[in-house]
Amino acid sequence: MLEWTGERIIPKLLKPTNGMLLEHIARYYFATPYIHGRVLDIACGTGYGSHMVAKDRKRELIQLVAVDNDEDTIEYANREYHHQKIIYQQADALDPDLPGKLGMFDTILSFETIEHVADDRLFMDNLYQMLKPGGKLILSSPFGRGRGMPTSEPFHVHQLTPAEFEELFDRFSEKEIYYQRGVTFEKPRDGVRYFIGIAVCTKADH
Repeated sequence: MLEWTGERIIPKLLKPTNGMLLEHIARYYFATPYIHGRVLDIACGTGYGSHMVAKDRKRELIQLVAVDNDEDTIEYANREYHHQKIIYQQADALDPDLPGKLGMFDTILSFETIEHVADDRLFMDNLYQMLKPGGKLILSSPFGRGRGMPTSEPFHVHQLTPAEFEELFDRFSEKEIYYQRGVTFEKPRDGVRYFIGIAVCTKADH
């Protein structure tokens, strides 16, 4: 039985009004219009988000590969959030052979993942290699003191600054940076402090 640790969201164990749950669900709703073709949800957790977008975009979706590094979590996802177009798979996001193992994707989702990995540049290299030309990457991360700096979150290696976050996507032909405030996403406004960024990036189609 999985227990909620504060990192892997288990909707059935939380109140519908739980702020963290609502923020996580909002990210998947935000990404839903971009879902088409073959899709990767890397660090999918318990699978509720993968299942949500697969149901909503079943006509546009060919296959959704949902990956997490924890075996128990993948077993839970398979049991609780089965969908005919989803393949749940255990894998390491920092495996340099990951692109060869998983193949290419039209859309890649990566929510609240990059702050957990020791080598965010290797992680981004893997995502870039797996994204088809013309494909979309939607990636979110909380902001913090910067790469290599300590964080108060026990499961986070570090949390990038807004500038470091934006720099991750320089190789893409297009990038749009939004900021999450509760369940809403917006461009920055004066006087508002943002804790989470979300990027929508397009890989050049040549």
